[in-house]
Amino acid sequence: MEMKRGAIPSPRHELAAAMPHIPLPQVPPNHLYFPQKLSIWGNDVHGDCVTAEEAFAKACYNPEIFIADAEVEKWASAHGWLEGTMPINALKAMHKKGFSQDQHTYNDGAYHSVNWTDAATLQSAIYSGPVKIGIAADQLQAVCQAYGFLKNGWFATGFKEDAHYDHCVSLCGYGTINWLAQQMNVVVSQGVDGTQPGYALFTWGSIGIIDVPSMLAITGEAWLRTPTTVILPG
Repeated sequence: MEMKRGAIPSPRHELAAAMPHIPLPQVPPNHLYFPQKLSIWGNDVHGDCVTAEEAFAKACYNPEIFIADAEVEKWASAHGWLEGTMPINALKAMHKKGFSQDQHTYNDGAYHSVNWTDAATLQSAIYSGPVKIGIAADQLQAVCQAYGFLKNGWFATGFKEDAHYDHCVSLCGYGTINWLAQQMNVVVSQGVDGTQPGYALFTWGSIGIIDVPSMLAITGEAWLRTPTTVILPG
């Protein structure tokens, strides 16, 4: 199965100009958003990963909000982004007018840049809401394909540095790899040190676990919405 990508790196000046996320004084040692209902949101047919990640973020709301595939594709098409865009473009547009469904509009809150290289800052951001990141996806796609796309609980480890950023995903949890695996009801793969820290990552309709060095090796930008979801009538 061949999955699509479509993220274009956001300009560095946008990252530099954005208000940074200021880490909270203290957060729990582990945290996870794990929606019960997921979709690939068109990302198997179109390069709409940037918009699909927005739909995933809405699913992390409590109670969960499931945005229909058709609405995701409609929203992306209306902006000319069905085959790709920059994460910053979607963040700005979703802040103004997001998904329309069930007589509500689901917007993003204000966006903030996140220093993903600092563990305390990134964990604070994830505790506040799913973090939208731009990545280089070659190695990740190989992992998801090996596990079978759409199946939760895969393990991404041992990645090498790659700056060919072409995909948008969501970091939705943190903790030890053992803890994350327990929450997903999977057994840690042989050769993976479960005592090491890791992150939960959503892409292509599934949530898996990536170790810290691998996440750092492929990530090129990170964003937090505050709040993640704003619900308006109409």
